[in-house]
Amino acid sequence: MENNQKSRLIPPGIIFPFILITSLFFLWGVANNMTDTLLAAFKRIMSMSDSQTALIQVVFYGAGYGLLAIPAAIFIKKYTYKAGVLLGLGLYSIGAILFFPARLTADYYWFLAAIWILSAGLSILETAANPYIISMGSDETGTRRLNLAQSFNPIGSITGILVSQQFILSKLNRASAVERAAMNPEELQGIQHGELNAVTMTYVTLGLLLIIIWVLIATNRKMPRTAEAGGPLNFGKTFGRLFHKKHYVWGVVAQFFYVGAQIGVWSFTIRYVMKELRLEEIQLPAGKTAEQMAATYYLASLILFTCSRFICTWLMKYITPARLLTVLACLAVIFTAMVIYAGGIIGVYALVGISGCMSLMFPTIFGLACRGLGEDTKLAGSGLILAIFGGAFFTQLQGVVSDMTGNINLAFWVPLCCFIVIAYYGLLAGKYALK
Repeated sequence: MENNQKSRLIPPGIIFPFILITSLFFLWGVANNMTDTLLAAFKRIMSMSDSQTALIQVVFYGAGYGLLAIPAAIFIKKYTYKAGVLLGLGLYSIGAILFFPARLTADYYWFLAAIWILSAGLSILETAANPYIISMGSDETGTRRLNLAQSFNPIGSITGILVSQQFILSKLNRASAVERAAMNPEELQGIQHGELNAVTMTYVTLGLLLIIIWVLIATNRKMPRTAEAGGPLNFGKTFGRLFHKKHYVWGVVAQFFYVGAQIGVWSFTIRYVMKELRLEEIQLPAGKTAEQMAATYYLASLILFTCSRFICTWLMKYITPARLLTVLACLAVIFTAMVIYAGGIIGVYALVGISGCMSLMFPTIFGLACRGLGEDTKLAGSGLILAIFGGAFFTQLQGVVSDMTGNINLAFWVPLCCFIVIAYYGLLAGKYALK
């Protein structure tokens, strides 16, 4: 009987708490990919450059995720996973609702402030929810339990794109930056008011939904209390040991480059598709904007990403994770080169194909980097979440390259170089596995 309980994926009595925490994986997937579409939205609404709109990702992945990963681990260690979830979810909802006062000012930097608070919540939420799910049962089923919860994350990502496509991008006025510059202030302000209102109400609605989830978690007395919280964190000794683990140090580096590549590719997908398919120059179906049509390819990227994750999980029965990581990173380099130099519909298809290659990278790098770390794994995980800062650094760099060259295709040299680093890490991790 005891062995049967240990083999249960979800122990009896905590199915509803498990569902509540699993819903968070879906919800931060929604936020991540809605944010990606904001680059295209604000570029049109406020006639911005690529480097200016890339500040969204700098704030989201740098100031939010990058700065708060380790403080989140400290908070969770001192209190509980549930406290971490509530703090993260609370900040996530507050950030979404703050889009409303930001709209009243119509100031881009107030929107960035709301995005920063939202992303701070997501950083804490991810740091808490992943180990919380693992702790909801026996150790032997922990990995399977986390994989089950994580499977809802890309579904949330797809939902985020569909929501953005329907409620934000479809509401953008088709007037170009040149046409907007020629408008009188009252006419331009009226157009921007409607566009910013679409952005705002979408996020505020999400914020209200998050408050409902927060109340359900806060008032649920069956939420498990685990033994992982509490006790000292010996930073000096732990980081000293980790620093001497070559596969871990390079894992953090690879994760930094991977997140930079992923966010850069997805952030500029809509812009690239609009340019290569000349969507602003052709007759579009009634009621459709160029951004909305381009977002269809972004959605296709996420669907391929989701399907490829299951395929890669199956392939790992026959191919070692390190080798599969190397092969797909090399394939991503080829696809990215096609994006840069082939262009047209071939470049667009190659851009979608990159997402299929990226699907296994984050969890595989995470897993390879944490092998054999024992008790140091908890703090090691915080370092790997800190590496999400790469999404801020490389996306901004990609925007700068696009602006300096006047060619968004050449900006994809940034993720291409990132994939080369990831391929190297796959080779390094493969050698470590043989020791």
